[in-house]
Amino acid sequence: MLVDDLRALPERHSDWVTLDAARVRAFADTTEDWQFIHLDEARAAAETPFGGAIAHGFLTLSMLSMMSYQIVPDLPGLGASINYGFDRIRFVSPVRVGARVRGRFAVASVDEGDGWLAVHWDVTVEIENAERPALAAQWITRFERKS
Repeated sequence: MLVDDLRALPERHSDWVTLDAARVRAFADTTEDWQFIHLDEARAAAETPFGGAIAHGFLTLSMLSMMSYQIVPDLPGLGASINYGFDRIRFVSPVRVGARVRGRFAVASVDEGDGWLAVHWDVTVEIENAERPALAAQWITRFERKS
């Protein structure tokens, strides 16, 4: 029944989250990626086609974990989860610093193993008021299957 419940999940959206300058700076400090396109609004506006500073693509990708906590239901029999990886990731559009993004998750398939379930998600990170998404990915999470 648990597998059928997961397969039947409707497409879901996370809440909007702002990729503000403080979050971008914290990510830059954590990853030591201090490229000016992320941190210097004036220089990025003058020297890039982005019109200003943009968030790191990997920051946008990293937000999927937080977003997924909002969309995975609390199903009896579903235990702890781990990030199992990606089959595909595409950074489609840059996210301007200060923009809001949200995740759109749809279950593509579910695999069963001995004591676990692997959920394959089609994920899109949308940028508020933008036609094109920030990224599109095929993400796999593994869940412990409780007895």
